[in-house]
Amino acid sequence: MAPGKESNGLDNYEFAHEGRFCDLPDTKHVEEMDTSCHMEGHSNKLAYCVTDVPPWYLCILLGIQHCLTAFGGIIAIPLILSQGLCLQHDGVTQSHLISTIFFVSGICTLLQVTFGIRLPILQGGTFTLLAPSMALLSMPEWTCPAWTQNASLVNTSSTDFIEVWQSRMRALQGSIMVGSLFQVFVGFSGLIGFFMCFIGPLTIAPTISLIGLSLFDSAGTSAGNHWGISAMTTALIILFSQYLRHIPVPFPTYSKDKKLHTSRVYVFQILPVLLGITLSWLICYILTTYNVLPSEPDRYGYLARTDLKGDVISQTPWFTFPYPGQWGLPTVSLAGVVGILAGVISSMIESVGDYHACARLSGAPPPPKHAINRGIGIEGLGCLLAGAWGTGNGTTSYSENVGALGITKVGSRMVIVASGVLMVVMGMFGKVGAVFTTIPSPVIGGMFMVMFGVISAAGVSNLQYADMNSSRNIFIFGFSMFSGLVIPNWILKNPTAIATGMVELDQVLQVLLTTSMFVGGFFGFILDNTIPGSKHERGILAWNKAHEDDSSNTLESGEVYNLPFGISSYLSSSSWLLYIPFCPPGVPSSLDRCGADTNALGPKQPLGQLGPSQTIIGVAL
Repeated sequence: MAPGKESNGLDNYEFAHEGRFCDLPDTKHVEEMDTSCHMEGHSNKLAYCVTDVPPWYLCILLGIQHCLTAFGGIIAIPLILSQGLCLQHDGVTQSHLISTIFFVSGICTLLQVTFGIRLPILQGGTFTLLAPSMALLSMPEWTCPAWTQNASLVNTSSTDFIEVWQSRMRALQGSIMVGSLFQVFVGFSGLIGFFMCFIGPLTIAPTISLIGLSLFDSAGTSAGNHWGISAMTTALIILFSQYLRHIPVPFPTYSKDKKLHTSRVYVFQILPVLLGITLSWLICYILTTYNVLPSEPDRYGYLARTDLKGDVISQTPWFTFPYPGQWGLPTVSLAGVVGILAGVISSMIESVGDYHACARLSGAPPPPKHAINRGIGIEGLGCLLAGAWGTGNGTTSYSENVGALGITKVGSRMVIVASGVLMVVMGMFGKVGAVFTTIPSPVIGGMFMVMFGVISAAGVSNLQYADMNSSRNIFIFGFSMFSGLVIPNWILKNPTAIATGMVELDQVLQVLLTTSMFVGGFFGFILDNTIPGSKHERGILAWNKAHEDDSSNTLESGEVYNLPFGISSYLSSSSWLLYIPFCPPGVPSSLDRCGADTNALGPKQPLGQLGPSQTIIGVAL
């Protein structure tokens, strides 16, 4: 993550007058980085802590920023799913899916901040469920009919076409809803601590990396529609996020003390993806207006035009209200449920890393067990709601927004509450989703090139906890990664190879073995837990060290993590309720249940670094 500056994001001088400063956790032990990469005046002060309430206008302004930060990941998921759902040429339905995922993400964010982990962490669609979903939709019975791939043959209002995509969506819905019940059980039962004892860096690294690598075909297909436009989009995002991120842009600002004055805003660091997409989108519009791009459908570059879905905005209603079961009654298949379970487990482990990173960046004490259990349980409930509403996906904590906390120095959860409300409102405005569907395919492909690459690298970064000078660890990681690429590729090319005599078992194996993240994660898990190796060599000690409580709490744990509206006080009146894993106990405790001798590792991991499976994907953007 980029080092902080005296005026990151917004005018911190105004914050100094209106909010109370909080110290971030002590970072005096952080390893020295190259001095050329540091900006002078690095500050560990927070303008607003978790429990502070900024002025209403700041809540709205920063809430909009968080929505825009999550924009890329949220709209990317329905656009990718539309390929498996046979919806490439139905912009109106794509806009409905985008509106639905915004609406559900807002509801899940409000639930998480109010009753879940209670940290300023935003919820949105997850790429960990995208891989098994696409594997399910690639099965022979769900392969899109040939006529749905030809825009001239698609009648989006015909009952045949509607049944084609809705039947696939209902299959996804049922699988996600049943699979999410496992996450609800693991969260509210407190089993997440038990799982973390057996899952280390050598399991997480191939699992997360293969999420990005397995989506290379989607990125290549979209970018290949016009490599010039996609390369320009990628170059702009790289320029804004890497080369211009430390350059402030002056903006006029008004405050009571300084009246009208100029503030430095690091807009390139905050919104590089949005700026890159918007600029490329504008250039495509200009090229379309002057007919520089070809107007014949069979010519290369036609899909870069912005007028291909011009009627979508006019056909989409101004207001829409997504509701559960809007695509029909969900159906359940064993193969789909088992595949989704693989994604759910990965999502849970990612979220635990997010919670600890968010606590460090928002000036909160490390989350205790009961808060983590509630957070995972509420995320499972969010996946259940996402399945019921028909997003075709689940929800998870957004690491992009965790990174934004370090940029703005505002850790108040009221800002995330404002973001949740804004996303619900955006989901009810149909035109908002319709506008996003008009983004040309090559522009989306350029965004995918960056986004999926960073996801892959974020997975590999987990190896920092393991001893990669060990031939044991090199073998486990290399074999897991290679198997996660080879086996799914061969199964996809030979779909009839799996024939056990049981149709249900064939379907389960088909989904699992075509899901790269499952294959890589499975081999990593089995080999890491069976091949002899010390806990230090495997990275388990460093992993536990990163998740243990710290004594330098900046706020009382109960003030941050206890349930609102006096619920914690009511629960504490009954002694037997204190034994429920998600109820606040008398004294906060750590997630670590493994009993590992973490003292053997030496100095504690610097708190300025981010959590294990979450090196903050969005911060690299």
